[in-house]
Amino acid sequence: MYFIIYVVATALSLPGAALLTLAGGAIFGLLWGTVIVSFASTLGATLAFLMSRFLLRDWVSQRFGQRLDAIDEGVKREGAFYLFTLRLVPVFPFFLINLLFGLTAMNARTFFWVSQIGMLAGTLVYVNAGTQLARLDSLSGILSPALLGSFALLGVFPLIARKFYSFPESFGVFSSGFGVLP
Repeated sequence: MYFIIYVVATALSLPGAALLTLAGGAIFGLLWGTVIVSFASTLGATLAFLMSRFLLRDWVSQRFGQRLDAIDEGVKREGAFYLFTLRLVPVFPFFLINLLFGLTAMNARTFFWVSQIGMLAGTLVYVNAGTQLARLDSLSGILSPALLGSFALLGVFPLIARKFYSFPESFGVFSSGFGVLP
């Protein structure tokens, strides 16, 4: 039931994904929580992407055709890298990324797998924080080194990710022409 709730909340862009992720860690532990949350969040994101594609792309294309064509050209060249970077470095809300990439020519399979990989580190950090919260015996446990470490990771993760975001590009992981609609 948790998996379905997470998928639906993400697909409908409902707030509370961070709390659901913490709950996943508390309920399922680090390993299974990470697996369950990772696939639920990616499946929900892909459903939001597809809803945007099938409900809005034609309208946006008619209204902003030339601009959308230019964006699609950029997505053809570096779309997977852009998506990976946006997933790894949480600059924009994920629901916005899901909806905007649905308007591009990126195919759903590419969106799914790049999102899965790009969100994994952040998911791991949040699920770990949830596992630490579940281990609290009392309010004084909030000051435990493990929980403080988890919250510190939550705070510095965006900074670390931003510093190292160019790592995959240096190895040509996201080369031109990766996963675009015909």
